Amino acid sequence: MFDYTVETKKSINEAVTSLETNLKEEKFGVLWMFDIKDKLQEKGLDFNQEYKVLEVCNPHEAQRVLNENLLVGYFLPCKIVVYSDNGQTKIGMPRPTALINLVNNDEIIKLAKGIEDRLIGCINKSA
Repeated sequence: MFDYTVETKKSINEAVTSLETNLKEEKFGVLWMFDIKDKLQEKGLDFNQEYKVLEVCNPHEAQRVLNENLLVGYFLPCKIVVYSDNGQTKIGMPRPTALINLVNNDEIIKLAKGIEDRLIGCINKSA
């Protein structure tokens, strides 16, 4: 499966705050948060759905995978999205293992699985 997505009863902002806290515990930082709704509306486009993209990174993990294969940088940083879908807040991400399989390197796949498990743990705690 390409993605991992959960529903939460939290608001978008509560989910983002919780996610930031749980990511810090796993040594992941939020490099940037992109508010797609605000950006599209700023450009005059009609988009009213809350949709935030968090780009997250753990520098040590990034170094480990890049030392194995520089092409992995194409998948960095990891993205986690928090959005509203028919009034329901969802938190999700593309699975690092789904993307990294394209590199065809067993060591990188193992590293990606560890990162994926930690990020899924953060998402589950945040929901």
